[in-house]
Amino acid sequence: MSTGSILITGVAGFLGSNLLDRLLSEGHSVVGIDNLSMGCRENIEEHLENPRFRFIEANAIEKSTFDAVAQDISCIVHLAAFKIPRYGKAIDTLQINYLCTENVLAFGKERSCKCVLASTSDVYGRNPQVPFSEERSDSVIGNSLSPRWAYAVSKLFDEHLALAYQDAYGLPIVLLRFFGSYGPNQPLSWWGGPPPVFINAVMNDEELPIHGDGQQTRSFTYVTDTIDGIYAAVTKQEAVGRIFNIGSDEEVTILELARRVHKASGKSGDPKIRLVPYESFTGKRYEDVMRRVPDTTLAHEVLGFKARVPLDEGLRKTFEWQRKAVRKRGFGQTR
Repeated sequence: MSTGSILITGVAGFLGSNLLDRLLSEGHSVVGIDNLSMGCRENIEEHLENPRFRFIEANAIEKSTFDAVAQDISCIVHLAAFKIPRYGKAIDTLQINYLCTENVLAFGKERSCKCVLASTSDVYGRNPQVPFSEERSDSVIGNSLSPRWAYAVSKLFDEHLALAYQDAYGLPIVLLRFFGSYGPNQPLSWWGGPPPVFINAVMNDEELPIHGDGQQTRSFTYVTDTIDGIYAAVTKQEAVGRIFNIGSDEEVTILELARRVHKASGKSGDPKIRLVPYESFTGKRYEDVMRRVPDTTLAHEVLGFKARVPLDEGLRKTFEWQRKAVRKRGFGQTR
């Protein structure tokens, strides 16, 4: 990889801020873009005076944002995105994800630099055959009348757009499908998935809200493992042109996650559980995915990636961080 700076979109967000920590610790220079609509300045505060970091507070949806990047850039890591429209409108998810990615790819083409793009395990949709393989598993997207598929569709389009840029212009592309990252700097709401919400409920001795019957399964990946995967994709030339699952292959039900969060708190007994019908929090038709777990063979072979932090250990670390974060920021933020 060349010696230019690394550009991160969504640098003040969960993954962006953790990647920033790693890149600076490894001696890289970084340019970060974030409009702070979802990210937090506190996540990057300690680096704002670092001469190897330049922060641009601007929106990646605007092409002019990238015109302001004067540095030589060797790689773009595109993490800025709008997730499943749990609170917002599906049009935000679709437009933000497409327009930001188009700007990133156009910038990459103009500067002839590598592009590492964040995708999602959601692109596998309702495919019942697990574990999911990047090269063998199909995307099985649900009914269009359910807005929850807007995120998966937007990310699938982003993947195809990126690969089309690679085919048409020779732009070096790496696509990363993340599975359930959690840990320090995660959003303290449902934007961060079940772990932060469950942790907050346990800390406040409240019921843990579980959507549906809790038998749906996921894999949860501690953030340092996710960052290992991103860093390898940035630094390894052999990653170019590939799609990688980045995640833990430990499959747990959401009910089991609730129990393990409670255990990580150090409290005795069993957690208080409240089952919540999907309709009560979406107000619209909702389709869940019953099983989601990755096959990470390809990531291990090409990137040397393997999730190493056990779930119980990761939850204990996240509990410690979140206790401090709640005291500092207060729960309820959506960033």
